[in-house]
Amino acid sequence: MPVYDYECAECGAFEAVRRIAERDEPAACPHCGAIAARVTVGAPSVGGPSSPDGGAEETGSYGMSHRGGCLCCR
Repeated sequence: MPVYDYECAECGAFEAVRRIAERDEPAACPHCGAIAARVTVGAPSVGGPSSPDGGAEETGSYGMSHRGGCLCCR
């Protein structure tokens, strides 16, 4: 079964092994039992002059860039 990321308001991030059909349902935090929403992370996109934004986003060494709002860029 796949592993999904969830974010508890009190305890922070945790992972849960769940069926695909249950992935978007809230999960109970293993530490405090509070209901937590699933965290979705956007995949990086390939940037460059031909990208829709004209390559305005910061680009890494492999030509990868992240879209605004992804968790790794906060």
